[in-house]
Amino acid sequence: MKKKVTTLGQFIIEKQADFPFSKGELSRLLRDIGIAAKIVNREVNKAGLVDILGEVGEVNVQGENVKKLDVFADEAFISALSSGGECCAIASEEQEEIVSIENLVSRDAKYVVAIDPLDGSSNIDVNVSIGTIFAIYRRTSLSGCGTNEDFLQKGTELVAAGYIVYGSSTMLVYTTGRGVNGFTLDPSIGEFCLSHPNMTFPEGGNMYSINQGNFVHFPNGVKEYIKWAQEDDKATNRPYSLRYIGSLVADFHRNLIKGGVFIYPPTAAAPKGKLRLLYEANPLAFIAEQAGGKASNGFKRILEIQPETIHQRTPLFIGSREMVEKTEDKMLKYMATEVK
Repeated sequence: MKKKVTTLGQFIIEKQADFPFSKGELSRLLRDIGIAAKIVNREVNKAGLVDILGEVGEVNVQGENVKKLDVFADEAFISALSSGGECCAIASEEQEEIVSIENLVSRDAKYVVAIDPLDGSSNIDVNVSIGTIFAIYRRTSLSGCGTNEDFLQKGTELVAAGYIVYGSSTMLVYTTGRGVNGFTLDPSIGEFCLSHPNMTFPEGGNMYSINQGNFVHFPNGVKEYIKWAQEDDKATNRPYSLRYIGSLVADFHRNLIKGGVFIYPPTAAAPKGKLRLLYEANPLAFIAEQAGGKASNGFKRILEIQPETIHQRTPLFIGSREMVEKTEDKMLKYMATEVK
C-alpha cells in the first residue's frame, strides 16, 4: 500500500483553518518562500559547474565578504516576496536598510519578512551544507511600504518562522506556532513533501556544537560547561560529542533531529555576540520552543529580547531544553562568582 504524499502546498492549505484572522495571505507567503527556496536550491546544486562560487569583491553590512551565491539568494527571495504581494517589506542580512516593496499589491500587505538568505556562506566553496533562515512578523505600521518599527518586535510576536537546509537533501522546516514540520524536496516532481511531521528535540541529547578553537576567548561559564561536557559520567551520558559544522542552520537541524545544544557565546572580541537577533536567533528560537527545546542568550529567553536595531547581534544558546538550562546554570554560577 502506497503511503500518501503531502506536499508543502497541500499541508499549508489544510492548516489554513488554524488561522481565523487570515484569509490565505500567510499561506501564500509561505508558498512564495518555498518557491524561492527551490530556485536557490537549483543554483546551489550546480554551483560547482558554473561561475557562481567565490566572492564578488564586496563586503556586506556585517563586515563579511559577500559570496556570489549570497547575492543570488538575496535577489531570489526578494524577487519572490516582492511579486507575491503578501509582504510589504524585507529585512535581509545582505541589505543595510530594509527593502520596502512599493508595488500597489504589496503596499497593503499584512506581513514583513526578516531573512538570512544564505546562512553559512563560508562553507559554499567547500561543498558543505548551507541554509536560509526566515522570520515572519505581522506589520505594525498602518500605511506605506513598511518601516523599521515593523521589524523591531520581540520574537514573541512572530507569526511564523522556518529554515531551509541545502545539503544531501534539501529540507524546509517551519512553524506557525502550532508545532514544527519538515518537508524534503523531491527533485523528481519539484515539490517539498512532508517527511518529518511534528518534529521535537529528543530528550537527553549528548552533542554540543561550538567553535571550540576559540576556547581561550570564551566566558568562564562556557569554559566550565565544555569541561563538564567532556567529563566521563555514564549516569548523564557523558562525555558529550563535539559536532560543529560552522553553518548555524545545519548545526541546529542536526541537533533538532538527534538532540544537542548549539552555543555561540560572547567573546572578548564580540561581547554582544555575533549572530543576528531578528533573522537568525529569533526564528530558530521560535522553532526550538515549538519543538520542546529552549533558546537563551545565556541569561534571558531569546524571544523576550527587545530589538533596537535591524542587524542587532546576540549570543545564542539553543537546543534541547535540559542542555540549554545546564549552560545557563554555568553562566549564572560564573556571574555570581564574579559579583562576589
